[in-house]
This record gives sequence, C-alpha cells and structure tokens, in this order.
Amino acid sequence: MPYHEFYLDDFEPRPHYKPLWDHIRHTGQNALASKAHEAHLALQAEGVTFTVYGDDEHGTERVWPFDLIPRIITAFEWTTIELGLKQRVRALNLFLHDLYHERRAVRDGVIPAELVLHGHDFLPELSGIDPPGGIYTHIGGTDLIRDESGRYLVLEDNLRTPSGVSYMIENRAVERHVMPEFFAKYRVRRVEHYPALLLQALRALSPRWPGDAEVVLLTPGPYNSAYFEHTFLAKEMGIELVEGRDLVVENDVVYMKTTKGLRRVDVVYRRVDDLFLDPLCFRSDSILGVAGIINAWRAGNVAIANAPGAGIADDKAVYTYVPDIIRYYLGDEPILHNVPTYQMVKPDERAYVLDNLRTMVVKEVAASGGKGMLMGPSSTPATRAEFASRIEADPRNYIAQPVVGLSRHVCYLDGELESRHIDLRPFIICGEEEVEVVPGGLTRVALTKGSLVVNSSQGGGSKDTWVLA
Repeated sequence: MPYHEFYLDDFEPRPHYKPLWDHIRHTGQNALASKAHEAHLALQAEGVTFTVYGDDEHGTERVWPFDLIPRIITAFEWTTIELGLKQRVRALNLFLHDLYHERRAVRDGVIPAELVLHGHDFLPELSGIDPPGGIYTHIGGTDLIRDESGRYLVLEDNLRTPSGVSYMIENRAVERHVMPEFFAKYRVRRVEHYPALLLQALRALSPRWPGDAEVVLLTPGPYNSAYFEHTFLAKEMGIELVEGRDLVVENDVVYMKTTKGLRRVDVVYRRVDDLFLDPLCFRSDSILGVAGIINAWRAGNVAIANAPGAGIADDKAVYTYVPDIIRYYLGDEPILHNVPTYQMVKPDERAYVLDNLRTMVVKEVAASGGKGMLMGPSSTPATRAEFASRIEADPRNYIAQPVVGLSRHVCYLDGELESRHIDLRPFIICGEEEVEVVPGGLTRVALTKGSLVVNSSQGGGSKDTWVLA
C-alpha cells in the first residue's frame, strides 16, 4: 500500500497532524466548504492561473487549483531532505563544470561518454566557458516522492528553467488569508522570502559591483504557460520583465532598451530554453532570444541563470548516474536515493522493459510537464506498441521506471475529505558561498481518484507545504 502522509492507520492521524485534525472535526466540513470557495475567489482575483493542455496541444487557462488541507513535514524529516538536496546540487554543479571543461568523469568511466556527449541538452559550443563562480545551476527544483516505507526518493532533477515557485508562495498567501486559525496551532517556517533570496543570489553573479547590478527576467512572452510566474517573480524582485526584443548586444555587452536610451544589463534570469536563447549560436529562426548574448556571456560581461548547457544534468538518462556522480566529486554516499531506473541503451534492460511495458513508466529523457510519457498500467495495447517502436528506434531518448505508488494525503474535494496521490518539488538556490533550500516547496496533487499524474499542465493541483520549526 502507498504511504499515507496524514493517517497513521485506521484513520488515526499522525501525531503532527492531530491538532489540525481536531480543529477540522470541531469546526465541521461546512466551514471547509466556505473556506474553499473563498480561496478560489482569492486566487481568481489575484489572477493566479495555469495552462492545461489537451490532446490537441492547445492550452486552456484556468484558476490555479488549490487544496485547503496543508501537507506538514516535521523538522526531523526536513533536515534529511535539505542535506540531501544540497549534496545533490553541489555534485551536479561540479559535474557540469567538469563536463564543459576537463571531462574527468567521462575519462574515468563514471558516466559513459556517448550518454552525455550525445545528449539532447549537451551543448558542445559552450565548452571552455567559465560561468561566474563556476555555477551552472543557480535555481533548482527537484521532484521527490515517498516509497511505501515513507522514505523520500528523488524522481527527477529540474535544472534548466524549473517552474512552480510562484504557486508555492501564492499557496501560502491564500492559506494564511483563509485559514489563519491553522497557523495558530503550528510554528511553520516561511517560504515568502524566496524572491529576496533569489535576487540576492542573482546580484552576486554580476560582473560589476553586485550592489549596482542590473538584473532582468527574460521571458518568452505572454503565451508561455509559465508567464504568470515570470510576471510574479519580476514584480516580487523589483526587476524588469523583458522579452528578447527588449535587449540588444553591442561589443559583447548586453543592454536593455529604455525610453532614456540603452541601459547595461549585468544578470539575465532567463526562462527561455537553451536552443532559443541566441539565434547566432543555436536556432537561427528564434525570435525569443537575444542575438550575441552567448558571446557576451563567454566574454564575462553578463551572467545567465541558469547557465546555458545546464540541462544535460537533468537529462533523465544522466539521472541514473547521479549517485555515482555524488561519490566521485564529493566522496560521500548519497543522502537521497533515486527511484530504480532502466537505461534503454543497455540491451538487457531494454529487453526487460519491452517485455513488461504494462508495469512501467516510460519517459523521454528531455521532456517535462508530463509530456512524452507512457503510464503502463493505464495504457492501451496500441499505445504500448507505439512506445515499443519509439524505444527500439531511439533507445537514448528513453528511460523506464517501475510504477511507484506515490504517497497519499487527505484533500478536500467536492465537499468530501478524500485521499489523493502527491509529490513534492522543493526549490534550491545555489549561490557562490551557500546553497539555500526554501523550507517547503510545491506539493502537487493528482486530483483524479487513483491517478498518479500530478503535473498541473495535465490537470493536477497543489496544496500548501508546511515545514515545522
């Protein structure tokens, strides 16, 4: 049976949930119904939206689905999560620097050369560039799940342009607004300071004096599914939200166009994918990026977060080797373990997966948002046959994992308290001196009964995540 976060057994709440449970029983579910409606109206008024994609790939914008019942993580549990995430992001940054320079890990056989050098997100054009402080992934969002024993496992790393932090903050704001009585019973650590932490880390990257750093957030524009988050973070940090057409490069220096002329830019927090970032270096048809920005970065005149090329470290095939990467660069055993994963480039593992597709989750190595994925137990014979053909044609592009029963949590849905599957995406900020893990994260909820799909773009929701002091 999947681990239940809320209940111990026989519907007896776990000790740290008991004050919350007693309050819910005392006030009754009618109060929850009123609060749920109030929360929805608050999110609607604030314009907190997301985009759901259907089979036709056309998105529909909806109010962010929010569940009232918070997920509570004890201080003891959080210590393990925090240490494990810090260890992981340090090792991955060392790996990225090595990969674009000496490639010691490849030479020493820690990870196969063909796996990384032929990866979709490995960008050989960037070899030899030294990002500020040697940091490639400044902002991370690592997805965690719990196995049947309650142990936290890493499902995947998100090191390109991880999203969801705005919803973590909005969840907390709404929860404090509609359920202040919940907070009176617990000492909950803050998450609202994330934008300040992020701004501090971004300013520290400036090639000029950090105190005078001009930081901008580069967005693909209002049609991007994460545009709400882009506008939210720019506003909270007090920086300019820009599109590619708002920036220009002259003599390897990036400038922002203003009504008073050009203003130099020191740091670009980019939410544009690598291949669209610079039409002179990558896709020449891109109108989302800035011509010449990679040369400006190479010259050390601008910092880019996350650094271009960081995506190879969250390739789902590379993920399999992260425990070895931790041992190699840090000399430590991994604190957080991976979900068992099969490499399709290994003939014996590929054969096993193809014989057992019905019990597997198959993922494209560079896909995100629940796209390019086969959920074996709920798939049709035709879909499994299609994925088998894809795997045979391009093994490097896929990995497979056994279906892991995500842990469950009580949710208030349609007037009833019901259990749904959840995961957790904590957010990590990696500075030159310190790594910060915001105490909480985005708990994503599979709103459909029995479903394991928690991605908001596929119809999932979320709940506030409390870490106890």
